[in-house]
Amino acid sequence: MRTLAAVLLALASLAASAETYPTRPVTIIVPFGAGGPADIYARFLGQRLQGALGQSFVVEDRPGGGSVVGSTAVAQSAPDGYTLLLMSNTHTVNETLLPKKPFQLMRDFVAVAPINYSDLLLVVHPSVPAKNVQEFIALAKSQPGKLFYASSGPGTPYHMAGELFKSLAGIDVVHVPHKGSDQARLSILSGQVQMMFDAITTMSQNARAGKVRALATSGRARSAIMPDVPTVAEAGVPGYEATIWLGVVAPKGTPAAIVDRLNAEITKVTTSPDVKEAWAKQGATPLVMKPAEFEQYLRDDIAKWAKVIAQAGIHRD
Repeated sequence: MRTLAAVLLALASLAASAETYPTRPVTIIVPFGAGGPADIYARFLGQRLQGALGQSFVVEDRPGGGSVVGSTAVAQSAPDGYTLLLMSNTHTVNETLLPKKPFQLMRDFVAVAPINYSDLLLVVHPSVPAKNVQEFIALAKSQPGKLFYASSGPGTPYHMAGELFKSLAGIDVVHVPHKGSDQARLSILSGQVQMMFDAITTMSQNARAGKVRALATSGRARSAIMPDVPTVAEAGVPGYEATIWLGVVAPKGTPAAIVDRLNAEITKVTTSPDVKEAWAKQGATPLVMKPAEFEQYLRDDIAKWAKVIAQAGIHRD
């Protein structure tokens, strides 16, 4: 009876903590550079959650190691709901590319909620004498190993999109990893590299301004915000598809009641009509799942990229 009473008391305590959560500021760690989609949407989400829950949601950028530095910090933090990780498909990719990293995604984290997904935009610097995908492929084949593409780090969607493109197009373009997407973006804008796959939510403005030349988008269908730009598959690389998605996870052991409350509040944000409308104009589509559904989504994405990595022979530089 004493054991049962103790269990019931613990459950009641957890329920009460979820009802009052949060009672102090919550930190959202973004393991990527400032100015990229993860940073932008983390700050947007933090502002909305702060308004809904009455506590500050502080965004802290900790880039490095292709997301490993910031993610490790969250994995080692207390599982109390006050330290969250803003993740992307970088994490599901790294389960295969970086098997010896300090954490394992499905062992050390609990799924909270997805946020959104968006296409990537294949761009080249205006100095590159290629006006479309086929011309760029021909140029790369004529100069194997002499053209360069930027990414925000090994294992990130920008890196994987580039490697998948190289594999399917049969070209040799050298990967230049950066500490964050902001630095990679500066490299393509300044002409230090010739090519980059970047989130359409951040790079489309530069393309419209003529700072880069947009050759293709990475999704299955053309993007609504750049309808005149063909998909990579449509432009002559059959079977190509790559996107970037974002989500929130917490350290394993975070009380289920707190996870459920966070999921409910994040879902309110992503399903809000004004948010859906604003994100559509940016090229982002909300993702909505319960924690268990998101957990399965993570497992499926890990398996998907493991197969792609093996078939394409993709490796970490």
